[in-house]
Amino acid sequence: MKILITGGTGMIGQRLAELLLDHGHDVALLTREPSKSSHYRLFGWDPAAGTIDPAALPYADCVVNLAGSNVAEGKWTASRKHEILRSRLDGLELLHRELAKPGHHVRTLLSASAIGIYGDRGDELLHENSPTAAPADDFLADVVLQWEAAARGIGALGLRVVLPRIGIVLSPEGGALVPIAKTVRYGAGAPLGSGRQYMSWIHLDDMCRLLAQMVHDELWQGEYNAVAPNPVTNQEFTETLAQVMHRPLVLPKVPAFGLKLAMGEMSEIVLGSQRVSADKVLSQGFQFEYPLLKAALESFYE
Repeated sequence: MKILITGGTGMIGQRLAELLLDHGHDVALLTREPSKSSHYRLFGWDPAAGTIDPAALPYADCVVNLAGSNVAEGKWTASRKHEILRSRLDGLELLHRELAKPGHHVRTLLSASAIGIYGDRGDELLHENSPTAAPADDFLADVVLQWEAAARGIGALGLRVVLPRIGIVLSPEGGALVPIAKTVRYGAGAPLGSGRQYMSWIHLDDMCRLLAQMVHDELWQGEYNAVAPNPVTNQEFTETLAQVMHRPLVLPKVPAFGLKLAMGEMSEIVLGSQRVSADKVLSQGFQFEYPLLKAALESFYE
């Protein structure tokens, strides 16, 4: 199979591309910098400008869309919020326009989504059919609702569309784990806010194995929570990480008001609680290599 990945230079995209190559697929990347050196075939695009290499989509059997600006970078000013949203919608709108044309054989779109769609839900166990957060009350939920709607629109063209709602992806190479591990390593680790908010996580390797299975198997369609089957509270997460890294936790909890002062509205990323179920993924036959947090963290730090 020939697979075209957007966002292929990111943490998930890089690992997924390697895995798909190992599985014998041809992999190419859709990038704004097609002249860069790479051992993958590169096609250029500029979603904001609405331009794309005309050879890109005719190359592919499947498109994996991972493009989107990191929501945890920079304060959520009005302009930053606009950038976060458009970085997700512009690419999908461009893909929709081009996939509506003849001359390609793309049958599948795998388009990243996020568990942020559920909003802050305490200890409620969240399934794919759980109500989503009200967009007016939650910026991230609003972004994800629009993101998924843009991908579903492509499904109206006759493509199989899969929407993995991705949780906190654990890797020592990037993402949320890196700053948390840094504070623990230097003795400054502490639960955030009440510490009772749930974190729904997934090991990077499981994340990419799951995406690969979604690419291969046409039975996968629609929304799936891409999380490990055992979410933990922020306090459990911090304590387990400290145990695995052989570091004490000596500081009190970081108060929520301090985080809100420091981070503004973006503090909802770390203070919001999402206890997300993996039952649908498990019922589809996926087997996690790292279903438990301690083993996942030990794979990085032991």
